[in-house]
Amino acid sequence: MAALSKKQLAHLRQLLAERHQMLVAEVRNLLEQSDNETYVDIAGRVTDTGDESVADMLADMGAAQIHRHVQELREIEAAQARLRSGACYGVCVDCDSEIAYQRLSAHPTAKRCLQCQSKREKSFAHEGRPTL
Repeated sequence: MAALSKKQLAHLRQLLAERHQMLVAEVRNLLEQSDNETYVDIAGRVTDTGDESVADMLADMGAAQIHRHVQELREIEAAQARLRSGACYGVCVDCDSEIAYQRLSAHPTAKRCLQCQSKREKSFAHEGRPTL
């Protein structure tokens, strides 16, 4: 386990719990909002191809936002599980070094130290993007 004090661990637990609670409320709100908005509400009754594409884009943006929130919720739950186990929270999954408390305070779900995360971002910066 990383050399984090009990006070630091308590603070990180609190950050994770607060973010989790906020995201759950946001997802709930977005889902309720999407239930209340029908395609006709977004596009209007008289549609043309421009209105239709805007309505599609708005619907897709809502779904993408929910997906991002759900992904972050999963990361938070995984970090909370690592914290409960006490074995690997605050330890880099790539190099097994300690993750700085400052980094964990800024990003409590971090699985990598700053150096390994930088390397990963440089290595996989174009992953999932089409190239010609």
